[in-house]
Amino acid sequence: MENKYNLTREQAVFIAKRNIVDYIWKSANLEGIGVTYPETQSIYNGGIANGLTVDQIIAINNLKYAWQFILEEPEIAYDFKSLCYIHKLVCDKLVLKQNLGQIRTTPVNIGGTTWKPQFPIESQIKEELEEILSQEGKSKTEIALEVMLFIMRRQMFIDGNKRVAMLFANKIMIDNGCGIISISQENQTIFFEKLIKFYETGNNNDLKNWLYQTSIDGIEL
Repeated sequence: MENKYNLTREQAVFIAKRNIVDYIWKSANLEGIGVTYPETQSIYNGGIANGLTVDQIIAINNLKYAWQFILEEPEIAYDFKSLCYIHKLVCDKLVLKQNLGQIRTTPVNIGGTTWKPQFPIESQIKEELEEILSQEGKSKTEIALEVMLFIMRRQMFIDGNKRVAMLFANKIMIDNGCGIISISQENQTIFFEKLIKFYETGNNNDLKNWLYQTSIDGIEL
């Protein structure tokens, strides 16, 4: 699986900033935060979006701050500490303070399946994360997709796992000029069907290849 795009970090950041409202809108809807593109744009620009709940507005602003973090902090390492910090940004004011940036201590259920994620153990997660990130012979794009799916399936946080997973993966993509992972509105139903299958089987090949074909944004230079 080769990199689809070979950009500089500066070029990748430019693309991300140009399309950032679209990425935030799609990411929010992927987590069931029902906002429109105009509402997302209004919140992003500091305006008012009538009819939205306080939590919806907070969630969009949190995604804005998390995107700013991954775009403006190129020296941050790809590790468990950064993963937890992204969770703090994504879920600030949306979960109990003691859960921010902390692995969950309660069981969770996954909608659409009877499968249940294993209980998270910090030392084990760190080891598994490092193993994925240090793979040799794989492109940065493939590693980013694999780490994103690992975080989603691991369900290590009480909430916001898909948002955190995509942001962490996109930090890898952007820092290495590989483009941006973004799942379009029309593809979200297919994504969830494949995600449930991945949850249940643990085999990421089908979903990873589908994401590679449909969900990487960039420009040819």
